[in-house]
Amino acid sequence: DKVDPAKAGQDPAVWEKVVHKLRSRAMPPPGRPRPDAPSYQALITHLESELDRAASARPNPGRPAIRRLNRTEYANAIRDLLGVDINAEALLPVDEVDQGFDNIGDALSVTPVLLERYLSAARVISRMAVGEPKARPFSEKYELSKFLTQDDRMGDDLPFGSRGGIAVRHYFPADGEYTIRVFLQRNSRDYIRGLAEPHPLDFRIDGERIKLLTVGGGDELKGEPGPTFSQAAKIGDPASETYEHGGAEQDLEVRFHAKAGQHLVAVTFLSKGTIPEGAYQASLSQFQLVQYKGGNPYIDNVVITGPYNATGVTETPGRRKVFVCRPKRTAEEDACAEKILSMLARRAYRRPPTDKDVRTLLHVYQDGRGEGGFESGIQAALERMLAGPEFLFRIERDPTGVGLDAAYRISDIELASRLSFFLWSSIPDDELLKLAERGRLKDPAIFEQQVRRMLGDPRSRSLATNFASQWLYLRNLGSKTPDPKLFPEFDDNLRQAFRQETELFVESTLGEDRSVLRLLDADYTFLNERLARHYGIPNVYGSYLRRVTLSPEFDARRGLLGHGSLLTVNSYANRTSVVLRGKWLLENLLGAPPPPPPPNVPSLEDSGSDGKALPLRQLMEKHRKNPACAGCHAAIDPLGFALENFDAIGRWRTADAGTLVNSSGVLPDGTRLDGVSGLRNVVLSRPDEFASVFAEKMLTYALGRRLEYYDFPAIRKIVREAERYDYRWSSLIIATARSMPFQMRRSSKS
Repeated sequence: DKVDPAKAGQDPAVWEKVVHKLRSRAMPPPGRPRPDAPSYQALITHLESELDRAASARPNPGRPAIRRLNRTEYANAIRDLLGVDINAEALLPVDEVDQGFDNIGDALSVTPVLLERYLSAARVISRMAVGEPKARPFSEKYELSKFLTQDDRMGDDLPFGSRGGIAVRHYFPADGEYTIRVFLQRNSRDYIRGLAEPHPLDFRIDGERIKLLTVGGGDELKGEPGPTFSQAAKIGDPASETYEHGGAEQDLEVRFHAKAGQHLVAVTFLSKGTIPEGAYQASLSQFQLVQYKGGNPYIDNVVITGPYNATGVTETPGRRKVFVCRPKRTAEEDACAEKILSMLARRAYRRPPTDKDVRTLLHVYQDGRGEGGFESGIQAALERMLAGPEFLFRIERDPTGVGLDAAYRISDIELASRLSFFLWSSIPDDELLKLAERGRLKDPAIFEQQVRRMLGDPRSRSLATNFASQWLYLRNLGSKTPDPKLFPEFDDNLRQAFRQETELFVESTLGEDRSVLRLLDADYTFLNERLARHYGIPNVYGSYLRRVTLSPEFDARRGLLGHGSLLTVNSYANRTSVVLRGKWLLENLLGAPPPPPPPNVPSLEDSGSDGKALPLRQLMEKHRKNPACAGCHAAIDPLGFALENFDAIGRWRTADAGTLVNSSGVLPDGTRLDGVSGLRNVVLSRPDEFASVFAEKMLTYALGRRLEYYDFPAIRKIVREAERYDYRWSSLIIATARSMPFQMRRSSKS
């Protein structure tokens, strides 16, 4: 009662909430008289105009906190700085998530234990880049999931005509001899699987075969082996038992010579190149697989050990990036070290290094050089560089001459860093950094040219694998474990296909610069045989995911709403969840997140009063009788029910607990929904609302901070600019990078 809609700009925090509720039709409350659509739009337009006018007169770009590089950014920065690919998950702990993203500055805490991990990582990485001529033999194990079926080619890094196995990029610290030891998968009674027939096992380095061994078919099996499904009371003769309990893998070791650096190591079986006749046989369930010892042998893990008889370190991509000069005499070493460290510091610190920066690194270099020579000194200084705050943290400083709590344009150097971490999740490259150093990024034409150039670089794929993956909760797929009793066909092959389908689909819309609206209704997806069979789509063969056009009969699979990944992520282990799916839609596609549930809300019952299973709709109707639950569920449930034709692992179904699925519903504003197609059409009928949600998520990710009420005028401007180009990816990205919060910052209040 104390706020005046005619002066909305004087109280933007309140009126931005009002606009949000009006757009989501949460005002007036259900049951109260509602204005017609033109009246809604007229009021929204008036309020937004007043708010935008006030924001333009008093810009508030916010003040991002000092940000630590998250795990993904750290790994990408190391790749681009040193040409070294690291396993960041093994070196660093998982980052905290806030607002759905793991790059929010306020959530990226720093603890003594975390700093120790960064120090350890810097030590490992500096040695990987420089090399270790005196390295001692050590072993590294690479494991495969026990729920991964290895009956097809397992990836692009494995040769055609292969089956199962593993391909890893292994770091070899020095030139020398190494061994690869293979261990095979066993069942619950410790029997190695698939030994009845011989299977060629192929060992390769960088695509070149180094050895071909044979697994299975040994003379030891000529007696009487135990049954195919192991039984405690029935075993084979001693020779067979010894062979199947480990004898078959005793000689699966290869010794070879390798040069220093990272190499692709592949171990895989050669496929027989035949297709079994007869009707298709479904894969074994996890319970059956526990006892099964037939079929094909699978690799359990691979252990790489070395170096033996190390002979030094030859040139590697990492060394070429580091050693831009080579001193021929001792007198030249200090000047060369300064050149190397200045060059690396410029890229690592994302700015020209100061004299103090270089002196600090040279001091560490001198200490390391005294212990082991020139290269040891460079390795020590590099370790200091990677563990220092200048590399680990993104710090923006207020310039001199700016008043307190004032909006100012950030420097070109800071803008280059913001742009590269937004588009690449990594450090600026030389071209971007040179333009920033010359102050050229202030030119709007040059800035847009750089954005488009960076979008054409393969590193922009991080917008699909990092931004979109987090926005859509795709990263949560790895933690989902559907009940094996109810969904015995679910395995890690399907999980991988789910994730790759969504990543490839989003990446295709980005790479082709389509409208983001096509994320909802594109008439194609990416399938392999395993995933196509799960969806019931015929004539797709092989393990390779390829683009498949969806015929009208598979309309339900169009766009993200038909992806098994997102449907599984928003389900429970034993059933679908109307609440999880509805809440996900409200938060990520409709921009109307529901409030938290009230305390002590009873959980959903799994059956009726007589103990018999009930369809989910009837269970939800019982739940909504609780007055504390009814309000929120009025908005959540119709959305969730629209997806009820998909079960908990994304399969299409027409019945639930013996009752036909009813996927219809009515939203609080009276809009009717009828299944996934109806839901898709409703979202597409409000393109500006979906684009606003997309822009909001993208701006949050780009800024690395929570959005506040004063950011919404900028979001509306982004959407207006993108509308002229049909909301293409590039239009939204360029408008975000041009936006006031991205280009400016607010100074400190004190």
